[in-house]
Amino acid sequence: MLFTLIVALATAGLSFPVATQAQSDPRPVIRVSSGAEDNVTLDPDRATSTNDVGVVAEIFNGLVRFAPGSADPKSLEADLAESWETSKDNKVWTFHLRHGVKFQGDWGELTAADVVYSLQRAADSKRSSFAANFAVIDKVEATDPYTVRVTLKYPNATFLGRVSNYHGGNILSMKAAEKYGNQFGNHPVGTGPFAFSQHVTQQYVQLVANDQYFRGKPKLAGITYRMIPSDSDRELAFDSGELDIIAGKREQRWVERARKRSGTNVDIFRPGEFRTLYINRTIKPLDNVKVRQALAESINVDEIMHYVGTDVATKGCSAVPPGYLGEDCSSGGYPYNVADARKLLTEAGFPNGITIKSIVSNISEQEPIMEIVQSQLAKAGIKLTMEVVDHSTYQAQSRKDLSALVFYGAARFPNADAWLSEFYDSAAAVNSPTAMSNFSHCSMADADIRAARVEPDPNKQLVLWKSAQQKIHDDVCSVPLFGLLQVWVHSNKVVYGYSLLGSLNLAPPITEKTSLTGH
Repeated sequence: MLFTLIVALATAGLSFPVATQAQSDPRPVIRVSSGAEDNVTLDPDRATSTNDVGVVAEIFNGLVRFAPGSADPKSLEADLAESWETSKDNKVWTFHLRHGVKFQGDWGELTAADVVYSLQRAADSKRSSFAANFAVIDKVEATDPYTVRVTLKYPNATFLGRVSNYHGGNILSMKAAEKYGNQFGNHPVGTGPFAFSQHVTQQYVQLVANDQYFRGKPKLAGITYRMIPSDSDRELAFDSGELDIIAGKREQRWVERARKRSGTNVDIFRPGEFRTLYINRTIKPLDNVKVRQALAESINVDEIMHYVGTDVATKGCSAVPPGYLGEDCSSGGYPYNVADARKLLTEAGFPNGITIKSIVSNISEQEPIMEIVQSQLAKAGIKLTMEVVDHSTYQAQSRKDLSALVFYGAARFPNADAWLSEFYDSAAAVNSPTAMSNFSHCSMADADIRAARVEPDPNKQLVLWKSAQQKIHDDVCSVPLFGLLQVWVHSNKVVYGYSLLGSLNLAPPITEKTSLTGH
């Protein structure tokens, strides 16, 4: 298949710089499809979509990392930093880098200057989508070529997670980033086990083995990420042996069918992408709290859970996802009560109901759920008009206040601060200068969220997070639905080289130890 692809590209006049290596290298190339239509960027400070993050994870390393196959922050281990220590007040962190780590290609050795540059870049809102996560940093200094000192503005219990191999924590080549500028996403250079080779729009991204990788030479020659957004086409390619690993449907029925296929292994792993309906109060009449209450009481989460399935979903009970540090369910969800919802609409001045619009992604994890929500809302007199678009268009338009309801799923570093800061702090409201993913323009819990962020006492921090969740619930900023676990399948030929229990980058990691049998 790889040879056929190379011939086809050559015929079309497109270069394939890794062809010679791929043909002469006895190691196999593993073929993966996440279901992406395309990759938007491979810049680790701009990669926000699930599809981009999965590829970025193979190219870059953090100062620390999640152990392969784990999404548990307690499993953080040394990566580019071989050791570190903190000051007594937990405001100064000192990282000691590995010696001799090489960047991919001819970009030289990793030094403290690259780490300083990377962390400063991650904290710069003009160059990073994760700047808010690094606002805790006061200054970053290289005390010698292999030592980095980070001084925080205040003690931060989760700082180590911020410099892990996740969301802005990846370390890049300063020389390459300065050379390519805002085009770095098309020319990414890191220290990971696989290096970027080529991206053919809406066809594939090709990575090749980084044989200078500090943990050892990869067992694979490379990774080909195929762009096959159609679920049926992706499954057909997998069944015919053209793909080795694919993203599956996160539906109970699909999982049950896949488990019956010969030669197929189903991977279900954490973290769950927490599905939430964010209610956009900038669109009338959703600025009325009674209308928001009516909407919340019109949604039957148990019915949605029945459709999704217990193997692949966990019901939410708070604005903070299930299992995150600080999750508090004492305020509970919203009761399903259609009669009360109609009464609330009447009290709000809408006895004949309302009509609202939502832009919906056509992916299988979203469109069917929104069709259920549409049917449920109709019973209470809320007509939901859905504009179904491709996923990249949905992502872009969701951040332009064009939807009354934004159905959004995400996984973040598993603590309440990371989640509340991105989705419920008014500073993160879409269209604001420091926009992240506050689609509802919620602001009621700002004081608690911000106080918890700088609170050194973990018990007091939990109290503040609880208060924030109660205020978000009472103001009906959103309707929590469920955490949707990751579902992938791999052929019997794939040997991951670790036990897959979780992946914070939401795709099975391909490491230097991953192999294909029978080659």
